[in-house]
Amino acid sequence: MIEIIAGEQGKGKTKYLLDKVAEAVKEAPGNIVFLDKSQKHMYELNNRVRLINVGDYPLTNCDEFLGFICGIASQDNDLEQMYLDSFLTIANTEAENLTPAIEKLDIISEKFNIKFVISIACAADRLPECAKAKLIVSL
Repeated sequence: MIEIIAGEQGKGKTKYLLDKVAEAVKEAPGNIVFLDKSQKHMYELNNRVRLINVGDYPLTNCDEFLGFICGIASQDNDLEQMYLDSFLTIANTEAENLTPAIEKLDIISEKFNIKFVISIACAADRLPECAKAKLIVSL
């Protein structure tokens, strides 16, 4: 399952995402991973959540990023949820090119039973149809 939080920059997507992570920690028996472009939110996350600074890795395009996601999934059989903040930045893609990434994340989600919650700095009306169907919050 994929859930998308969309809105222009500065509208509160990260705060909403962090609140969702805090709720998930209370309920999820499996592991939770939070991917971000920096370590900035390290102290806002519960110590059960693994924060990965994607900026530490030499990823240059969306396909490499999706391979990175698969690598994380392959090493953690108890991985239950992944939270991806600033998706367009960490995945090295644009809103117009989201469809292939969303489709591949859907495949990963179904195959490995991982829930993805993604924040995208883009107005909801600019998202492709496949992303609009997964929208849970538009800020």
